[in-house]
Amino acid sequence: MPSVRLFVGNLPYQATEDDLRTHFAQVGEPTQIVRPLDRETGRARGFAFVEMASDDGASKAVSTLNNTSYGGRNLTVNEARPQEERRNDFGGGRGGSRRSEPRW
Repeated sequence: MPSVRLFVGNLPYQATEDDLRTHFAQVGEPTQIVRPLDRETGRARGFAFVEMASDDGASKAVSTLNNTSYGGRNLTVNEARPQEERRNDFGGGRGGSRRSEPRW
C-alpha cells in the first residue's frame, strides 16, 4: 500500500519533527516527516510534509487535524500536490538586467 504525503502548514517555528510525529501518530502511522529549513537563516519554515503509511491514516489526519490548534496556531493539513517542475530560464524576476538606462 503506497504512503500518502500531506502538506502541513501554519506550523509554529519551534515545532520539531519528533513533535509532529507524536501529533500525527494520534490518527495513523507517520512514516516520514520533512521540515524544510530556510536557506538564509537555517530556521525552520512554517510548514512540513508528513508521509502517512496508509490512505486511512492520511484521511483521518486531514479530517481530524486540519484547522485545529497546535502550538497556538491553527494547522492547515491537506494532501500535498505534486511538486511542479522548476524552470531554469532565469526570467521573470524584476527585469533589472533588461533596463537600457543605468540604475543610480
